[in-house]
Amino acid sequence: MNRKHPQLDSPIRNFDVRLSPTPRGARLARLLATEQLRSWGLSLDPAAQIVAELASNAATHGRVQGRDFSLLLYVIADTLRIEVTDTRGDRMPHVQPSPGDGESGRGLLLVDAYADRWGVYEGLPPRKTVWAEVVLPPEPETVRFGAGGGLPKDQRHG
Repeated sequence: MNRKHPQLDSPIRNFDVRLSPTPRGARLARLLATEQLRSWGLSLDPAAQIVAELASNAATHGRVQGRDFSLLLYVIADTLRIEVTDTRGDRMPHVQPSPGDGESGRGLLLVDAYADRWGVYEGLPPRKTVWAEVVLPPEPETVRFGAGGGLPKDQRHG
């Protein structure tokens, strides 16, 4: 009897890209992340929103002329991890009180609301990485055929 182990058969889900620290680079981060999540068969929400906020912060507050920021997405077990690394390790992010009617300043409040966990760590100078984790919903079970024909008990005949 040769059984396949589901974890060994699953594809490696790892995506890494470097982008310019500009509004265009931040938009591209969200677009690329969205396409990658689709290709993995994962839900776009809330991950795409988290990527948008972290990339926008990297392009706005972590910008250093001539230095890119990076986006890393990977899945381990039932968790999607999003990491955005920029080269402004001297500017550590923190959640600020709601800015009221202002048009900016809500990024980390949104990340805090959407992510199951998030944080920041210093990398090799001058880098810092802001990360967020989203626990993924269980993958649907494949339909099993047998005595019940794959139908729920209340829909079986005979």
